[in-house]
Amino acid sequence: MVLLAALASACLPPVSRGSGAPGLDAAGSRVPTLAPSVGPTGPTPRPSFVPPTPTPAPTFTVYSVASGDNLNSIARKFGTSARSIAYWNRSTYPSLDPESAGYQPNLLKLGWTLFLVPNVILTDDEAPPLPTTEVPADESSEEPTDELPSG
Repeated sequence: MVLLAALASACLPPVSRGSGAPGLDAAGSRVPTLAPSVGPTGPTPRPSFVPPTPTPAPTFTVYSVASGDNLNSIARKFGTSARSIAYWNRSTYPSLDPESAGYQPNLLKLGWTLFLVPNVILTDDEAPPLPTTEVPADESSEEPTDELPSG
């Protein structure tokens, strides 16, 4: 136990005991002192969080239908699709609504104002599918029945 105390005291700097002079021991010898640790002044820095800048929503362009225009020609001018233009304008012009019975994509009137987003084409997930006007040849001659096909 004494050996352990001797080893521990050898690792510690001598302590001044009453000589009155700071940094001197009882015999007047200079005692090494530890420099006070200087910490940062001010608040503790924290990592900063800057939220990402949101991607701006597409900006619609307004196009006025001119003589000779059709959805395909307008779509080519603006890098989009006729289907996308029809979808964006379906509430203003019901004849352009792909889901309505009165869907007529080739019926455009002079002066109609169409909204479209240049260089954006809606995918099947974003727009409803366009109804087909063609009836497959093998089904057109058949009469409807209440029976399910066997398979």
